[in-house]
Amino acid sequence: MVYKYENIFFLSNVYYKCFFCVTESMKLKIRYIFTSVVMFFAVAPAQAQTDSTVDYTPSEVELMTKRYTDSYDSLINTYYMRRLNHRNANRQEISMSDFDDIPDSVFIKRLQAMHTVIPMSYNSEVRTHIKFYLKYMSRRLDVMLMLSEYYRPLFLDALNRYGVPEELKYLPIVESAMNPMATSRVGAAGLWQFMYSTGSDYGLEVNSVVDERRDAYKSTHAAARYLNNLHRTFGDWALAIAAYNCGPGTINKAIARSGGKRDFWEIYPYLPRETRGYIPAFIAVNYVMNYYSQHGIRPAKLEAPMRTDTVVLNSDVLMGYVQQFTGVDMEELRTLNPQYRTDLIPASTGNYHLSLPTGKVAAFLSNQDTIYTASRDSLSRRPMNIEPEKKVGKGKRGHGKSSGAIYHTVKKGENLSKIARKYGISVAKLKKLNGLKKDNIRAGQRLRVRG
Repeated sequence: MVYKYENIFFLSNVYYKCFFCVTESMKLKIRYIFTSVVMFFAVAPAQAQTDSTVDYTPSEVELMTKRYTDSYDSLINTYYMRRLNHRNANRQEISMSDFDDIPDSVFIKRLQAMHTVIPMSYNSEVRTHIKFYLKYMSRRLDVMLMLSEYYRPLFLDALNRYGVPEELKYLPIVESAMNPMATSRVGAAGLWQFMYSTGSDYGLEVNSVVDERRDAYKSTHAAARYLNNLHRTFGDWALAIAAYNCGPGTINKAIARSGGKRDFWEIYPYLPRETRGYIPAFIAVNYVMNYYSQHGIRPAKLEAPMRTDTVVLNSDVLMGYVQQFTGVDMEELRTLNPQYRTDLIPASTGNYHLSLPTGKVAAFLSNQDTIYTASRDSLSRRPMNIEPEKKVGKGKRGHGKSSGAIYHTVKKGENLSKIARKYGISVAKLKKLNGLKKDNIRAGQRLRVRG
């Protein structure tokens, strides 16, 4: 248990008042000795925490599990993931009892053999997180490996450009399960889970039409710049990664409370609970992505036909016309361009691009003038977004007038986040329009999205 300093000094004051008959100089000496003793016994257990078994409460384990599996499950329902060809899909999860029999020396040796710039420390908390990720990634590792390979060129280009260690290419697994559409309970979004304010500081535009925190290219370069700046601030990669999680101000407070120590494990007792587990989680993910086969995990092979190129746009574009003139499925367009909250790409107001399957780029370029003209004409006549599904109902007095409401029929694989993004509204508003208390929806269900 970590005691707050104010509690320690409160105890020392109580003890001090008991010696009302002692001289002033003796009182000060006694108070100093008592405070020192209490602080020693209060801080020592916390400093030793990294060498003892980590006791996560059931609610903390549930929250950690939910954060990872929710991001993954949302990812697996996206366009490409539903079309992957799984092989050997009947694989089994690994045995946790076998894991418990592995001595610490094995993990230490393997981590040391990775030869990373960032020290891969080992202790009981790292072991706890390795076990957690092995358990929950064992049936998801094929997707993580495929996405890691897919994003690898982008990640390595950005990390190397800004002098960030390559092992940080696995940080998005901890942050978002490699899901660009992931949104945390506090509003962080994208692969790298930028909050609005930090994203804005690093040039990521967020408004009602665009959320560049979900743009894989721009958010990765922003994350690399941010991590580089954090390392320049703290001079230590572990502290930089911890600051990425909780903010540099929180790290500075922990350093001050520790008496000026600048090592993650030395300021560990003074950090928020989530940040204490962040570095162990990062180390665990690096371990699992390198040594999964040593634990009997044989991930199914996945065949992903996702090869894309980008085109720079010089005028506003409606995705409906991109679909019409390129033949790319609308859901695929949205999957490849998750940064656009509606089907309008407002290229006339900024530097925007469109990602397309490689084989469809030529079709776009040969029809781009037509697409720009059609989009411009359509936007001048009606509000942004493609034509939504409209229902006509009776007016208040039954005269057959349009109700003004717009409805959407839920398709298989859709969730509230995807539907809200399609119509340019928030999930909270979508739930309010439909009186939903939970996020659960089913295929075939009609949801009100306007009016």
